[in-house]
Amino acid sequence: MTPAETYIEANGLRVYYEVYGEGEPLLLLHGGTATSRSWASHLPAFTEHFRVFAPDSRGHGRTDNPTGELGYRAMADDVAALVGALGLRRPLVLGYSDGGQIALELGMRYSGLARALVLGGTQFRFSEAYLEDARALLGVTDGDEMDTGKLEREQPDFVAYLREAHGHVYGLEYWKTYVKQLASLWLTPLHYTSEDFAAVTDPVLLLVGDRDGVCTEESAELFSLLPDAELAIAPDSGHEFIEAKVGLFDALALDFLVRHRNDSARVSK
Repeated sequence: MTPAETYIEANGLRVYYEVYGEGEPLLLLHGGTATSRSWASHLPAFTEHFRVFAPDSRGHGRTDNPTGELGYRAMADDVAALVGALGLRRPLVLGYSDGGQIALELGMRYSGLARALVLGGTQFRFSEAYLEDARALLGVTDGDEMDTGKLEREQPDFVAYLREAHGHVYGLEYWKTYVKQLASLWLTPLHYTSEDFAAVTDPVLLLVGDRDGVCTEESAELFSLLPDAELAIAPDSGHEFIEAKVGLFDALALDFLVRHRNDSARVSK
């Protein structure tokens, strides 16, 4: 599927995004270390029903990051600004992993901006198991120091991927800066309050694998904290089930998204 590739200015960023299909707007927010291209296997299903907008998040892929920092709240601000810049009227929003965290923040800070939210692989507090996994992936030491040389030696394929996926704006060595920014994003406590959860008035689908060590155990609690939520748990599935079981992920997401579409909504751009 050939995308319409373009850039737009939003919240001080030059945001790269791709557009597919026709119909009501669906905004896809990719996970950490990924880019808009990570949605390729899902596009055939989603474009049957929606006009799909897939941006690269701040500092990812082909989108720049003038502040040199990553934070879920700032990235939600980016999404809100992007919705305005594109002239989208209450789009549906689907985010996975980091994209789900951004979508959760969007619901907290911009209630009513989205028609409905799918939060895939999303958590509301960081467990010790998650923190250990994040440190291991990024090569963070017990003192929260980064050793990019060690990361390159021990995970050369991962570093090669980071160079290719995220070197478009700042060059092939940007990955060293990028992983430090990711470490701050992934290891900084969320500190959400009951007021934050109460502010999410948009309909929400929590979509998680039953073997997702990052967030499965917390999903039922998060479900109880959100005013208008549904919970779908995929069997025999971990955090990577978005790709391991593409058909199941798409079916669960579309069941919710199609129910919350609005035929009177129109995209102006």
